[in-house]
Amino acid sequence: MPTITPKDLKGKLIAVEGLDGSGKSTQIYLVKRWLELQNVKVFFTEWNSSLLVKNATRKGKKRQLLTPTTFSLIHCTDFADRYERQILPLLQAGYVVLADRYIYTAFARDAVRGCNRDWLRQLYSFAVRPALTFFFEVPLETALSRILDNRPELKYFEAGMDLGLSTDPYESFRLFQKMINREYHDMAKEFGFTVMDASQPVHVQQEQVRQTIFNKVDLPQYRWRVKR
Repeated sequence: MPTITPKDLKGKLIAVEGLDGSGKSTQIYLVKRWLELQNVKVFFTEWNSSLLVKNATRKGKKRQLLTPTTFSLIHCTDFADRYERQILPLLQAGYVVLADRYIYTAFARDAVRGCNRDWLRQLYSFAVRPALTFFFEVPLETALSRILDNRPELKYFEAGMDLGLSTDPYESFRLFQKMINREYHDMAKEFGFTVMDASQPVHVQQEQVRQTIFNKVDLPQYRWRVKR
């Protein structure tokens, strides 16, 4: 099957990546509202949200049965289902698709868990690369404080406890996120991410994100057309 490139599609794919607590979800939500108010055909999708494998993922996590490879394959199945049913058809139909996390989340998390990086890239090779990927870069301690201040308890896999980094969930989470952050910085160069300073005020970041999209995407092309 030939590889699909952004040039083969009518729509545009825009993704956001970053550590938990980087503010990326807030920014992509604000972009969604901005585009909707401009009458742009827009669709939003988020990581690990396919109904097809949701129950299997929940059970595997609850019983702590998942090996790094199994974990990776389940997430890829989840992504592939959303990709085939939602992302690709809407890109072909001329929508702007906004992704709160994309394949790079898997590249970072699964590599930290010990999966081969080349294998991961091959595993997700069916997925079209985004026209724009924003990486929200934030000091590790800032991201950690934002998450931990609002989480009374960290889940086993969320904290990276399966890696045996520490017996303390909070210390394990800190070490896990530090390793993921390193992967993201390496990928920023490899995949040409648009790096955002996520320590700036929300409105300042949003202005910069909107300007970048405005400069690189012909938004009027994706507006709903009123039939007369």
